[in-house]
Amino acid sequence: MKTLFIVATNTDVGKSYGSQKLIEALSKKGLRIGAFKPIETGVENDEPSDATALLNSVKLYNKAFTDLSPKDITAYTFKLPAAPFVADVNKEIDIELILTKKAQLQELCDILIIESAGGLMTPINEEYKMIDLIKTLGAKTLLVTPSKLGCINDTLLAMEALKRREIEYDWCVNLYKDKEHFDTITKPYYDALFPHWWSLQEGLVIYVNKIVASHKSTH
Repeated sequence: MKTLFIVATNTDVGKSYGSQKLIEALSKKGLRIGAFKPIETGVENDEPSDATALLNSVKLYNKAFTDLSPKDITAYTFKLPAAPFVADVNKEIDIELILTKKAQLQELCDILIIESAGGLMTPINEEYKMIDLIKTLGAKTLLVTPSKLGCINDTLLAMEALKRREIEYDWCVNLYKDKEHFDTITKPYYDALFPHWWSLQEGLVIYVNKIVASHKSTH
């Protein structure tokens, strides 16, 4: 595994939290981890907050990223807090530039963590969505799902989209919103249909060990 794409079912679900947890856990296993935020919207004062948080996490462990700035680990930033297609008012986004930036950053690490902007079906341009970028990159994917009421529907829809495009993925729950009701309204279904489901809070170690084993088997 050279790239791991972190995506969520929607905004404010936990992909940034999950990305930073993975950077820390994988780094402590001895892997050189990098980070890439291809597109970030809602950028105020020309400071991409998500990219900054990712880079700060990486810099704690990977010296190759020490001299990079948040803008160095993004391809495009936009002020409007909206889907890239909407935020990109001048229609600047070029997928080839994203691929070039990804290749450059990948040279600096063993595994590049790529964080999505929005969910799978978030439009980048009129015909190209975030899920299409994942497919283009050929990246293994971690789908982060919420714990709130209605999350079962969101999770299943996201899984169907990934399966249709034959994208290899794992998924987990971020126990955050409505977590006090999760055991009653959601967990019974996951236990019945997905007995090996896990959460970022409780199952990350097993997932990290799986990634480390996979990396070692290919090197």
